Amino acid sequence: MALDGFSDQTLSRRAMQAELLDAETELKLAYAWRDERDEEALHRLITAYMRLAISMAAKFRRYGAPMNDLIQEASLGLMKAADKFDPDRGVRFSTYAVWWIKASIQDYVMRNWSMVRTGSTSSQKSLFFNMRRVQARLEREAASRGERLDAHQMRHMIASEVGVPLHDVEMMEGRLAGSDYSLNATQSADEDGREWIDALEDENAVASEQVEHDKDIDTLRDWLVTAMGALNERERFIVRERKLRDEPRTLESLGNELGLSKERVRQLEAAAFGKMRKNLEAQSKEVHEFFA
Repeated sequence: MALDGFSDQTLSRRAMQAELLDAETELKLAYAWRDERDEEALHRLITAYMRLAISMAAKFRRYGAPMNDLIQEASLGLMKAADKFDPDRGVRFSTYAVWWIKASIQDYVMRNWSMVRTGSTSSQKSLFFNMRRVQARLEREAASRGERLDAHQMRHMIASEVGVPLHDVEMMEGRLAGSDYSLNATQSADEDGREWIDALEDENAVASEQVEHDKDIDTLRDWLVTAMGALNERERFIVRERKLRDEPRTLESLGNELGLSKERVRQLEAAAFGKMRKNLEAQSKEVHEFFA
C-alpha cells in the first residue's frame, strides 16, 4: 500500500471510513487470501485494519519520525501479518496483527534514531522503548516515599526492572540523550585512538527479523497456553485431539471414546473455541491498553 502523496489527515480519514469486519467476514477473507491468493480479499482485510495500524503508528511519534513514514511501516507490518495469518487457529486477525505492526514500527524507529545501531537485540529494543516510562515511574514512587534517587541508583533500578545488564542502561541513556557524531571521529583524544566506525555492529551477524519473529511466536504460544488453561479437562482434550494433533481425530471417534454423540462433541468443540477466543481477545485488549 503506497502512501506517498497522502497527508496524515487523508490517511486517517480513509481508514476511519473503512468497513468494520465481523468475525465471520474476516474469516472468509483470510481463507480467500490464504487458500486462493485472492488479492481483493487481501485488500479488504488490510483496508479494514488500517485504523489499527495508524493508531499504533501515532504512539511512536514522540521518537521524531515523520508520521507518514510510521504509517508506511505500520502498513508493511499489517501486510506481513495478513500473509502469515492462519485462520484455522481461531484467533482474531487484529490480535495477531498487533505484534507484526509493532515490530515493524519499532525496527524503523531503531534504524532511524541514530546512524549507529546499538540497540539491536530484543532486550535492548525493550529498553529503548520503555526506559523513559520506567524511569518516570521509579521517580514517582521514590518521591511518594520522600526519597530522591541519584543517577547511579536509577540506572541500577532500571536495569533490574527491565532485566538488562547495567552497561546496556548506560549505553541507552547516552543514546537517548545524545546526538550523532562523525563515524570517523576517534573515541579518544589520542591520535591512535580507534574510530567510532570500528565499533559498528556487523548487521549480518544479527538476524533481527528472526529474533522478532521468534519473540512473536513465543508470545502467541503463551497466549494459547493461557487460553487453553481457561477450559475444563474435557474441552482441552477435544481441542487437543481436533486441532493440535498432526492427524486430527474425527468428531465420531471422539464421541465413541467419550460416550457422546457426534453432534454433542461438535457443540463442546464450538463452546471451547468460543471461550478461547474471548480469552485471547481480552489479552489483546490488555496489550492495547499497555501501549496506550
